[in-house]
Amino acid sequence: MTALWLKTLGTLVLIGGVGAGGFLFVTAPQRQPYAHWENLGEPDLQNGERIFWAGGCVSCHAPAGAEGEARLVLSGGAPLKSPFGTFHAPNITPNPDVGIGGWSLAEFGDAMTRGVGPNGQHLYPSFPYGSYARMTSTDINDLFGYLKTLPSSDKVAPPHELPFPFNIRAAVGGWKFLYFTDAPRVDLANADDRVKRGQYLVEGPGHCGECHTPRNALGGFKSGQWLAGGANPEGEGTIPNITPGSKSIGGWSQGDIVEYLTTGFTPDYDSVGGSMVEVQKNLSELPAEDREAIAAYLKAVPAVE
Repeated sequence: MTALWLKTLGTLVLIGGVGAGGFLFVTAPQRQPYAHWENLGEPDLQNGERIFWAGGCVSCHAPAGAEGEARLVLSGGAPLKSPFGTFHAPNITPNPDVGIGGWSLAEFGDAMTRGVGPNGQHLYPSFPYGSYARMTSTDINDLFGYLKTLPSSDKVAPPHELPFPFNIRAAVGGWKFLYFTDAPRVDLANADDRVKRGQYLVEGPGHCGECHTPRNALGGFKSGQWLAGGANPEGEGTIPNITPGSKSIGGWSQGDIVEYLTTGFTPDYDSVGGSMVEVQKNLSELPAEDREAIAAYLKAVPAVE
């Protein structure tokens, strides 16, 4: 009986080891092909700034409460609380030691579009690479160039505060296997160019779905609920439905949405509040045609009541 028990135990250990090895192989960090970041030329800094505001980099990476030029010192922001623990946005200033000043374009691009850090580690999806994955290599190049023109800081952001098992980075590979995709969130293949531009901004750099789409227990988006609102991923309150089926903005015109994104005022003469204050401030920096494109897209997505 002892020999049989030991044989059975050994078999189970072997099967477990093979299974674990297979999991790690299938879910290993996947970089972009290196050629993806070649021959992009000098960055267009004007477009880089445009993508910077569309992406809302300030909202997470600027110090809490920063105003004016201090908003451009991206040394790390306020703690991001979630059901999985507390995340701290890192320093992304041009500092070569604690920021991204020593990164290559490929390292920056792989972090943005694949959630892979410069040392080959999985990045937590609190950094919304699940949306940034849709960004073009040209926009990534331009954004990286613009970030390098911003002020440097030697401030080191605190480490994430995550309980077990969420502190195991290898598990992020499993999350990516289940939920990570760079496919369009909705099929608008026959839409006009304005709507397609809006789709790119909302589903890509704007990462609007990261807050406005409900999630399941593992943090993945619920199928068929794109932009339908739900619990605040930071753990407090709710985020509104922004589809045409919404009771809040479903009756707004495209012009109403543009006005809201531009000035922060609703058709009812109310004003933007909560976490949307910072988002609206960022979007107001965009050219008018981009806000118009976002509004057109929000009127074109499937309605969810």
